[in-house]
Amino acid sequence: MIQSMTGFGKHVIQLPSKKITIEIKSLNSKNLDLNARIPSNYREKELELRKIIANSLLRGKVDFGLYIELTGNETTTKINEEVVKTYMDQLGNMANGDNLRLLDIAMRLPDALKTDKADIDEEEYKTIQEVLKKALSEINIFRTEEGKVLEKDFITRISSLQELLEEVKKMDVERIGTIRERLEKAVADLKVELDKNRFEQELIYYLEKYDITEEKVRLKNHLDYFSSTLTSADSNGKKLGFISQEIGREINTIGSKANFAPMQQLVVQMKDELEKIKEQMLNVL
Repeated sequence: MIQSMTGFGKHVIQLPSKKITIEIKSLNSKNLDLNARIPSNYREKELELRKIIANSLLRGKVDFGLYIELTGNETTTKINEEVVKTYMDQLGNMANGDNLRLLDIAMRLPDALKTDKADIDEEEYKTIQEVLKKALSEINIFRTEEGKVLEKDFITRISSLQELLEEVKKMDVERIGTIRERLEKAVADLKVELDKNRFEQELIYYLEKYDITEEKVRLKNHLDYFSSTLTSADSNGKKLGFISQEIGREINTIGSKANFAPMQQLVVQMKDELEKIKEQMLNVL
């Protein structure tokens, strides 16, 4: 089953004095491109959190946000009283003013506030890990649902390519006959004496260059392989991309060998279907 690289997951938990929120968004990317926004006191845990995310999401442009909102009396930021008093004394010496005005100015000056670096609470960190896992579960469910939509589209496109291939097979007999008649007419118009046996040999050699039997067989195999890969247990976006390239090569070769307008029209339709597959393939995990 395939997964999309587009997804969103969010989980919130309320602790006695804090609310912890984790949001994860992902878009398509060739590799894992992870952008993390976390509080400064949890920076030392960033690598661990990144590893958890990488193991779950594997690929995509991922935005991860950890938000901790204080809802109680707990705070790590305090007023630096000695510094503020010194500022107010100096301001009072320089100009007259009421204390509230001086305090307002003093609080804006450097070092008026100090932040104590709080040690990481291990129980709180365990809670954050659990919240992260739940958010990852939500985004993976989102990705799976998006993947089902992509899978339906791929099945439709591959089915269309198989139908067009069957039309190519039916048309191939007529194509060879038409090319042969065209060549025989061209030679007849020259009105020259030819060795019939030699002409037949050259004609067969010429027609062999336009033979697409191998291309038809390989194209069918690639289409079948694409369909079976869609139903595999893992999401194989890169593998499906490689198979799409092989499908494109066979279609291009059939087009270059066709030398027959009705078949070339079918090839154009096949290219159109394949292009739509490739566009969607960019979003497959």
